[in-house]
Amino acid sequence: MDQEQKLAGKIALVTGSSRGIGRAVAQRLASAGATVVVTARSADKPAGGVRFGQQQIVPGTLAETVALIEAAGGKAIALAADLEDADQRDSLIDRAAKLAGGLDILVNNAGFADYARVDQMALHTFDRTFDHYLRVPFRLAQAAIPHMLQAGAGWIVNIGSITAYPPVRPYLDYARAGGDSVYAASKAALHRLTQGMAAELVDSNIAVNVVGPSTAIRTPGADALIPADYPCEDPAYLAQTVLEMCHLPAAERTGLVAFSMHFPHAMGFPVRTLDGTGELPPAELPLYSHPATSLDGL
Repeated sequence: MDQEQKLAGKIALVTGSSRGIGRAVAQRLASAGATVVVTARSADKPAGGVRFGQQQIVPGTLAETVALIEAAGGKAIALAADLEDADQRDSLIDRAAKLAGGLDILVNNAGFADYARVDQMALHTFDRTFDHYLRVPFRLAQAAIPHMLQAGAGWIVNIGSITAYPPVRPYLDYARAGGDSVYAASKAALHRLTQGMAAELVDSNIAVNVVGPSTAIRTPGADALIPADYPCEDPAYLAQTVLEMCHLPAAERTGLVAFSMHFPHAMGFPVRTLDGTGELPPAELPLYSHPATSLDGL
């Protein structure tokens, strides 16, 4: 485990943590001392879902995430929830706080991505995309804020996306082919919601920030959307950046839209492995990142 233990005594909830980015974030917060409530639909067996019009089952369970965290000496609690079910979504925060004894950190990571061009996208896909990336973070934040006010501090981190930036001109072949416009629009809205919430909550010592991948992270859920030869990044950089958003007073670090390779590079902090025991090479700016990407999140 990380010897610094920046999050010792803190309680975190990470959505979508049965696999991929959510699992990586949960592992890193736990290795920094937090008790992490991990949540997703898949408690002890992989969950199915529809993508591209077909039923798919994606690997990963909460039980596996908990086992990884505990094997590394951390603490984790599994709490299954389907965020598309309004009752489960709206009761999740209170249930997590009751199980763990409070709530200090909320990481909104869970998502749904089913790419299609705008002229070909079904309305239910549009609705599900905005539900996952805007309505769910909004509702979970609303429920979390009272717990954070009671504790006197809090940290909310929304997982963003570099696709929120406009397509580069002249348009690349990828942009011309299309498919991610609605996903990107939902992430752009999430970025702006985050910045507005940061202003509203800074006087209550609740920090609200965005962290997104600088390029792409190959996960079980995203693999089908990423070309086989695309240069992806290690999720440890993103997980470390999330951690750095979860311990300073809000007055010192809030309202940022930070990216996983750019922010460590600009701020000069070390990036540790997910179990906290090792250190990765210093972050280098990917040459293929969007040219508008902020270095420091401002």
